[in-house]
Amino acid sequence: MKITGVELRRIAMPLVTPFRTSFGTETTREVVLVRVVTPDAEGWGECVAMAEPRYSSEYADGAADVLRRFLIPALSRYAAELAEPAEFDAQAAERAMEPFKGHRMAKAALETAVLDARLRARGESFGSFLGAARDRVPCGVSVGIMDSVPRLLDAVAGYVEEGYVRIKLKIEPGWDVAPVRAVRERFGDDLLLQVDANAAYGLADAHHLARLDAFGLLLVEQPLADDDLVQHARLAKLLRTPICLDESIGSAAHAAAAISLGSCSIVNVKPGRVGGYLEARRIHDLCRAHGVAVWCGGMLETGLGRAANVALAALPGFTLPGDTSGSGRYYATDITPPFVLDGGHLTVPTGPGLGVSPVPEILDEVTVTTEWIPL
Repeated sequence: MKITGVELRRIAMPLVTPFRTSFGTETTREVVLVRVVTPDAEGWGECVAMAEPRYSSEYADGAADVLRRFLIPALSRYAAELAEPAEFDAQAAERAMEPFKGHRMAKAALETAVLDARLRARGESFGSFLGAARDRVPCGVSVGIMDSVPRLLDAVAGYVEEGYVRIKLKIEPGWDVAPVRAVRERFGDDLLLQVDANAAYGLADAHHLARLDAFGLLLVEQPLADDDLVQHARLAKLLRTPICLDESIGSAAHAAAAISLGSCSIVNVKPGRVGGYLEARRIHDLCRAHGVAVWCGGMLETGLGRAANVALAALPGFTLPGDTSGSGRYYATDITPPFVLDGGHLTVPTGPGLGVSPVPEILDEVTVTTEWIPL
């Protein structure tokens, strides 16, 4: 596969409602899209880095810069050294970017675009390539921190009515036990319910967090700092509720360390956070071999990222509903044909590559800048 050029496109997508977590509130999702062009096909990748470095050290402007200055040129050099253009694929892209430390979200976007182009050219779907075992995946929804418990209950009621099979509540100190109790009392014990702290607590909060044990939660996600597997292992011994790690898991090696230490019994797999879908599949395989449940997290993706996530969530080890919500959860109008919930599930795309493409007029409407980099 010969790459003729790469387009970096910055878009801004207004959210249906503000989305608040322990690290901030988003009203517009700024996204860097990567389009890889070859003589036979074009492929798309979505960078999930946010506008500001709050969820992680990566941010949209920084991702665009590292793509432009380092990752795309490295791709070009690596491809030029291969004896045959046919040898260039997603694994080759991964190797080309390996010398550069970090920047996993930027790497994931470029790797995904290369993989999408390759799969479109040979008529193979993302799901088939990754090893999907199902044609539909159950969907959960992430509910941000609200101004009041009544507002939260109204929001959850709406999502339950839409058919979501699992509810995730964002929590932080001062917004945890009371809202969880209210949701459990209102919707009963049959509702699959979990919470996500986004590293908002410390080990000194262990006894407070243990109060959540009373509510029969599926898991508590990333309660402590992302760089502290040891304290998560200590906390796991103090809670009955299973601990799930998100920000702490940046690679299969991190997942292996967390499993060895007993830091978690569940892993949230976000392909952007771990450097791409190849590494995400490695984490899935590792966790499955060790009896650790995995589920697919979300980063407010457009339809491009959502298509790839739905395909990933169809792998056999993904036994818990993910944050693969319908397009309408975040966007009034998506840049691809919308993903619509059907009986609490989304259908895995079966077309070549991602199986979806941007709608040109909608894409143009939300585009802020474009940059073409010939190779």
